[in-house]
Amino acid sequence: MLISMTGFGRGEGQQEGKHFQIEVKSVNHRYMDISIKMPRSFTYLEDNIRQLIKAYIKRGRVEIFITYKNLGESDVKVVTDVALAHQYITALEEIHNNFKVEKDIAVSTIAKFPDVLKLEKQEEDAEIIWRLLEKGLVNALEDLMDMRKAEGSKLKEDLLKRLNILIGLIGKIEARTPEIVKEYREKLTKRIKEILDEALEVDEGRIAMEVALFADKSNITEELVRFNSHIEQFKKAMEQDDAVGRKLDFLIQEMNREVNTIGSKANDLIVSNIVVDIKSELEKIREQIQNIE
Repeated sequence: MLISMTGFGRGEGQQEGKHFQIEVKSVNHRYMDISIKMPRSFTYLEDNIRQLIKAYIKRGRVEIFITYKNLGESDVKVVTDVALAHQYITALEEIHNNFKVEKDIAVSTIAKFPDVLKLEKQEEDAEIIWRLLEKGLVNALEDLMDMRKAEGSKLKEDLLKRLNILIGLIGKIEARTPEIVKEYREKLTKRIKEILDEALEVDEGRIAMEVALFADKSNITEELVRFNSHIEQFKKAMEQDDAVGRKLDFLIQEMNREVNTIGSKANDLIVSNIVVDIKSELEKIREQIQNIE
């Protein structure tokens, strides 16, 4: 099964006013690259998040966007610094005693002094938080994978069509190969007759030797066999339940190497034109598999 590296997914996890919303976006990348954007208070969960992502995705750039809202009880509380308030009261009494001013100390007076009352963020229950975040992240990743698999299915369909085109082109070269040697013999014989005096007899043995040398030098049987073998390996790889993008890329490189050798060894204009068509198809395939996991 082919899986595309491009996709998007969204998931939510909520309970008793606590609400996580997660968005996951992935694009093609040579390696595994994870970027997580979330509230700072949950950074301690980053390793858990990364491990969960790796259980679903093997390759690509993955961006995670996590937002959190607590719509239930307030996540902050008011804390009184009793020791500091006591110091303020002591100082006010000292002023009253020394300067004989009216003593009008009230709770509202003390509360207005700096740092007597503070807002502190309450600790969330780590187990509940992870359970909700995990649920939302799993939903988002499954949504993402559905899109990646659907895109991968389309890529596979297109690649199979292009592989069939390659098989047809290679078939043309295989059919052309015997004609190359035959035409070389005819051209060589004609050229020798044009050069030699018509009265002189052409040495058929020498011509046969030259043709044999040409046939050996221009033999592309091994390259054709390897090229067809790479096509079969390519097809089998597309059926594997694993990340095969790099393997497919390697096979395309090998096909390019074989077809370049075919073009240089065949020494034939028709084969050269077919080679150009093959390389064009290989480039189209190479562009497609850059997006396969």
